Amino acid sequence: MDLTDSQFHRYARHLILDEVGDEGQEKLLSSRVLVIGAGGLGSPLLMYLAAAGVGTLGIVDDDLVDITNLQRQIVHTTPRLGEGKVASAAAAVRDLNPDVNIDSYPVRLSAGSAADLIRPYDLVVDGSDNFATRYLVNDACFLLSKPLVTAALLRFEGQLFTFDPKHRPGTPCYRCVFPEAPGEDVVPRCDQAGILGAVAGVMGTCMAAEVLKELLGIGTTLAGHMLLYDALDTRFQRIAVPADPACPLCGSQPSITDLSVHRPAA
Repeated sequence: MDLTDSQFHRYARHLILDEVGDEGQEKLLSSRVLVIGAGGLGSPLLMYLAAAGVGTLGIVDDDLVDITNLQRQIVHTTPRLGEGKVASAAAAVRDLNPDVNIDSYPVRLSAGSAADLIRPYDLVVDGSDNFATRYLVNDACFLLSKPLVTAALLRFEGQLFTFDPKHRPGTPCYRCVFPEAPGEDVVPRCDQAGILGAVAGVMGTCMAAEVLKELLGIGTTLAGHMLLYDALDTRFQRIAVPADPACPLCGSQPSITDLSVHRPAA
């Protein structure tokens, strides 16, 4: 595809980057990314992917915009209280960049729907807030050979991963790192423990940067590592994370070979 005059102006700061240029921008405009969750992480993520010109964004979320969301979920606004988050986020993306096509999925991801939703996309980004969805998205992406960028938040901290063990042998999947979901007494939800709103902005923006790197094939992948952010200490840590040979999904003797046997809690 050739860039239009309007696109040359819109993406001018990308085009002067040697690592992006015309070819890279055209690649972004033809890319398809599925975003799971239009909340604290999905908000900055969607805005930066739209601003970058990712051509098609799928948005999955079955929730409604609530006033408690607005402290961190910046894609939504006060006039949209009570609207579906997918519709609200789609409106914000369209206002920012009409180049972007939006696929709206106002549903909760399930083992029965995950494969069909994920299959048409080049890459998946998981900004969900529960372990059942994270395991399901991880399993579906591995079985469909789709790279996955995922992050999580709590209080003043965040963690970020890129998983792509099928294309990058020797790197882990989510189950390698977290074989079982911890209980809420160990890792409470944000509505129980709280979250500094700006931390969602930092981690959602980091997710967007990793997605763009993956789509463009530039830089050093985060696959095989975990990025930790501590806002109180203003500190980032990048930690190597090995694959687990006994992983039930990507290990040498997998027991999870189909989403029909997906068990959300483990």
